[in-house]
Amino acid sequence: MNLTEEQKEQGRRNFLKALAGTPALAALGAAAATWGPVKGGPVKAAVIGTGGMGRGLIAQCQKEFIDLRALCDINPKRRKAVAESLVKNGWAAPKEYDDWKEMLQKEDLEMVIIATPLWSHADIAVGCLDAGKHVLCEKMMAKSEADCQRMIEAMKRNNRLLEIGYQRYYNPVYQASYNNVLKQGVIGDVYFARLVWHRNVNWRRKEDPPSPDFNPSKYGYPDWEHLVNWRLYKQYSEGLVAELGSHLITATNWFFESAPTAAYCTGSIARHKDGREVFDHVYATLEYPGGRAATFSSIESNAFEDHYEMFMGTKGTLILQNEIEVYLFTEGEVPQAAKVEVSKQTAAPVADASATRPADSQRTVTSATPGQIDRNISYKNEIAEFCSSVRTGKPVRCGPHKAMQSALTVLTANRAAEKGARLELPNA
Repeated sequence: MNLTEEQKEQGRRNFLKALAGTPALAALGAAAATWGPVKGGPVKAAVIGTGGMGRGLIAQCQKEFIDLRALCDINPKRRKAVAESLVKNGWAAPKEYDDWKEMLQKEDLEMVIIATPLWSHADIAVGCLDAGKHVLCEKMMAKSEADCQRMIEAMKRNNRLLEIGYQRYYNPVYQASYNNVLKQGVIGDVYFARLVWHRNVNWRRKEDPPSPDFNPSKYGYPDWEHLVNWRLYKQYSEGLVAELGSHLITATNWFFESAPTAAYCTGSIARHKDGREVFDHVYATLEYPGGRAATFSSIESNAFEDHYEMFMGTKGTLILQNEIEVYLFTEGEVPQAAKVEVSKQTAAPVADASATRPADSQRTVTSATPGQIDRNISYKNEIAEFCSSVRTGKPVRCGPHKAMQSALTVLTANRAAEKGARLELPNA
């Protein structure tokens, strides 16, 4: 799916026309939330895991919302670099730990952000919840159905918030697409979605250990290779369907307002025969209630299509590409409620959240390129809104039950690939 510039421009115009007259959920192209919770002040927090995902989340933290007091990572070199970067950017120096249990005992915290390898999510999240902390945990929720359930039980037992990092729920173009296109019937009845995440890469990472005598075995890894490339080994990872596909699957569940009932999947280690255990090419078909279906493909040999979700309806097609741009193509006239004003991006904040003003308050549509946003806004909103929920009790947007449905879909698809058979989802 590669559109001409003319098609893109038409798709953008159609999308903005469909938003006309609505309270603009999409602060398109604008800065994310900038006002922090008032009552109670910024939430006292720590981050466990300072790898690529952890660093990305830390970069989107705002002092008005969150008080980053501690970092925990088993890699001291990486942890120290992140701490130094925070200080350079005006934050107070965070305390550093390699043991998250010790950190919970010593630090005065209200919430924890977890950005560790998938296999460790459940144990750490349950430990943090049992310690009385609110938890924002990166996707996928957990590596098994039982672990997902453990996390939910710990959340309920301790009366704490648990959110899973599916940032599309906090992305203005997804919010606007769901509320103002899908829900309004602009593209009619949708029976099929195409989900794509194609790359021309080798998922294997090269990184030196923090010291020659670094011993990862005490952390559950037989050697440095398994630690740094945990995504390639089944003991720790659920592969491409989890790391990439679960984002698209969660968005589809949201837009379809249901979870899949069955999955069929196939894949192969076609290109990178380097000792990895997970597929580098994978193809899945997901069956939904009402005769609907979605296909997902992820390949590591060609990046032509990049990544997108395409929803095909009886009246038109909605495409969300690279999490930053949305195109709408209709088979007829685009419904127009009233009027829309689209202005060039300015430095003024247009989205905010506080203890008295929730993050989904009415907003103004602004856009440097009409129909396009800054991808980081979804991460900023995710963290800001979670902190606001800690202060106000406002429900989180995704939540563990929806995230568990996504996890069950991934797990079922991967088991279907192993068995070479169509499998029904648990409790479908």
